[in-house]
Amino acid sequence: MNTDISEVIIRPEGSLQILSYKEAEQLCDVSASGLNDLLRQCALAVLNTGAKEDNGLALLQKYHDFDIKVAVKGRGVQLVIKNPPRHAFVDNQMIVGLKEHLFAVIRDLVYARDEILDNPQFNLNHSHGITNAIFHIARNAGLLRANTVPNVVVCWGGHSIGLEEYKYSKHLGYELGLRNLDVCTGCGPGAMKGPMKGAVLGHGKQRYKVGRYIGITEPGIIAAEAPNAIVNELCIFPDIEKRLEAFVRLGHGIVIFPGGAGTMEELLYLLSILLHPANQALPFPVVLTGNAQSQTYFEGIMRFIDITLGEEASRLLTVMVDRPRDVASHMKACMAQIHQDRKASSDAYYYNWRLLVDIDQQTPFIPTHQSMAALNLHRNQPVHLLASQLRKAFSGIVAGNVKADGLREIALHGPFELHGDPKIMAEMDTLLQSFVEQKRMKLDASTYNPCYKIIRD
Repeated sequence: MNTDISEVIIRPEGSLQILSYKEAEQLCDVSASGLNDLLRQCALAVLNTGAKEDNGLALLQKYHDFDIKVAVKGRGVQLVIKNPPRHAFVDNQMIVGLKEHLFAVIRDLVYARDEILDNPQFNLNHSHGITNAIFHIARNAGLLRANTVPNVVVCWGGHSIGLEEYKYSKHLGYELGLRNLDVCTGCGPGAMKGPMKGAVLGHGKQRYKVGRYIGITEPGIIAAEAPNAIVNELCIFPDIEKRLEAFVRLGHGIVIFPGGAGTMEELLYLLSILLHPANQALPFPVVLTGNAQSQTYFEGIMRFIDITLGEEASRLLTVMVDRPRDVASHMKACMAQIHQDRKASSDAYYYNWRLLVDIDQQTPFIPTHQSMAALNLHRNQPVHLLASQLRKAFSGIVAGNVKADGLREIALHGPFELHGDPKIMAEMDTLLQSFVEQKRMKLDASTYNPCYKIIRD
């Protein structure tokens, strides 16, 4: 580990210059109720941008002597950072983009704790209260832009994709950029970085000077998928469920590239919403796309959706393989439809209030051996609820693969067990095995040990 820079002091900018003593104390508090542990994890992940590793626990172990504290001085605030990753600096100066991301970490952790999670005005046991909380977090981060027509395309996909798939995601981002469409992703590497990188070039050619490269993450995943350097609007939501809802509230259409368990979690979450009877009339384009070699991958995804959720779910998805220009044109055309729909319904262009999200989809799912084994992976329920249960199963697999808490759980108690309908479980087993064979579960696929067991009831 590089230790050339043992300590650096940074003065935050903007509103962070006037943090209160209480806020600074929260950020330095190492107790269970304090924010220092979260600050340390998120700050280390941000400063580790570009490193080729996706194990949150291993990152903390590698930089075990990394530390960050917040000090309130008479003239403002100081960040005291000890033993940071050396590659976050150029000529001993922290890279500006990483500094901005670091400030976003502080902003969102403090705001979410003081103004949302500990604020009795937000009823986080009620669906609308959670949706309202997400709105406030997004607004505080500057993600909501009034007087702008719908143009945000959310791009989902794996962080451990191959070079050709990455090039394709970049090409599609370029086509989106040429059409003055903005890009929102999970902000990490791979299929989250490619579209942004391509959009930068497309926006540049069109002299589109207000290009947005929105990154949405949460503390549990940020170490495995650190924000890439292109992100110019970063927001950290308190948990995965609020992060997922932010995508569908802020985005106007979704493009899905090849990925692993995390991408399936996102797709199943989206289907659980779009399959709800209350949402079936709302326009929300979803395109699955990749390079020519991804045909087999998408055939496997569509087979899984067909067999587990049925044709009703499959009809919500459009597959366009190796057609980046067509995908971008399709998204551009859909933006005009969404514009008219929002205008006719008087819904905000920048936040999809009409979309109904059930409280079950909003309540944080904590993957433990007990909660994973208790999932209802049977057909004795409405299809949108089955999709939600399947989403949680994949969420647990993501946790067991890359999140520090999930990795500790697997190390202590062994793989999670998933029980369910024999046909559903057989399809899940087949799909997950294909992800393993295609090296989509981890960056270092050679050492991957499954964190799950499929059990057919």
